[in-house]
Amino acid sequence: MDDAPAIADVTSALEAWAPPGSAQDYDNVGLQVGDADRAVTSAVLALDATPQVLAEAKAQDAELVVTHHPLLFRPLDGITADGYVSNLALQFAESGIALYSLHTNLDAAPEGVSFALADRLGLTDVGFLDGFEDTLYKLAVFVPEDAFEDVRQALADAGAGQIGDYEACAFAVEGTGFFRPGADTDPHIGTAGGDVEAAHERKLEVEVARWDLGTVMAALQDAHPYEEVAYDLYPVKQKNSRAGLGALGHLDAPMPLSAFLDRVATRLGADSLRYAGDPDALVERVAVCGGAGSDFIGTARGAGADAYVTADVKYHEFFDVLGTDGTPEMALIDPGHYETEALTEALLRDWLANRFPDIDWRRTDTTTSPMRTFVPSGADGNE
Repeated sequence: MDDAPAIADVTSALEAWAPPGSAQDYDNVGLQVGDADRAVTSAVLALDATPQVLAEAKAQDAELVVTHHPLLFRPLDGITADGYVSNLALQFAESGIALYSLHTNLDAAPEGVSFALADRLGLTDVGFLDGFEDTLYKLAVFVPEDAFEDVRQALADAGAGQIGDYEACAFAVEGTGFFRPGADTDPHIGTAGGDVEAAHERKLEVEVARWDLGTVMAALQDAHPYEEVAYDLYPVKQKNSRAGLGALGHLDAPMPLSAFLDRVATRLGADSLRYAGDPDALVERVAVCGGAGSDFIGTARGAGADAYVTADVKYHEFFDVLGTDGTPEMALIDPGHYETEALTEALLRDWLANRFPDIDWRRTDTTTSPMRTFVPSGADGNE
């Protein structure tokens, strides 16, 4: 038990993959209940926190439950036995079992929820459907020659310079910096109150994601030898290649929409599907987004998708795939919110077991969705 990793070790690893800063503004991710310093030997993984999931955790003496959907999504007036969310949060606290959630930050992560959905449906050559905008910054810092490699390495270790599948990306040019040390300074070269100095420097440029800025800037201050570090920081108007929402890929071979619908229902365990589309149309290029992804219907059409699989599509949003003559120009398929995200449990289990093999990671036996589908006997589905 003394050698067991702490909950904080697990959450730090998860947050390196899915940074909390990449979550949507409305979201609430991270440690929801519990002590981050507590050791963990057993954990339960679930899409949602429910009393049944907590009971499973108690039965296996687990110290941690990890969910995709946060239990504490909106602020509570108090943690009491009144109300579903408040009462369950109280039960977690009283049991001493921690609850950690990673939601839209896992949706946005490379190989995150939508990538797992794409894999489940047999898509290849998968990339983000829509990369994040307004999340990248360019950091340009002026470094003396004798400290250049130390600063460059420190910034890379802190997460700067990540572009696609490449890490430690940077650009440097040589030049001369000029400064006059003030009377109360402690300059790297020259003397306080002395003459103007000329320093042989390199301008180092790296790309930084918004959620890594704090760590990167702290690393810069620690590694740079100057008392006053000269740097520029400005936004980059291009999409982030390492964070986004949804996924886009291809089937190995085209198939009729009717066959693809059967694949979606079978592989996602959906009792029924809502869809718009021509059953005879061929499907090859497919967009997906786990959970509520109707905001990206237009993005999927613009990307040339033959079909888009997501959930929580409103009635009038199905009209958004129709052409001017009223026929579907892209299939829109809604298997259900739970059905498009339940695979998150296996995704987390496999990812965590690979990094923390000494912890007993168990996927819940509970279907956490409260929704059920009723099909009347003899119904033909046309009404």
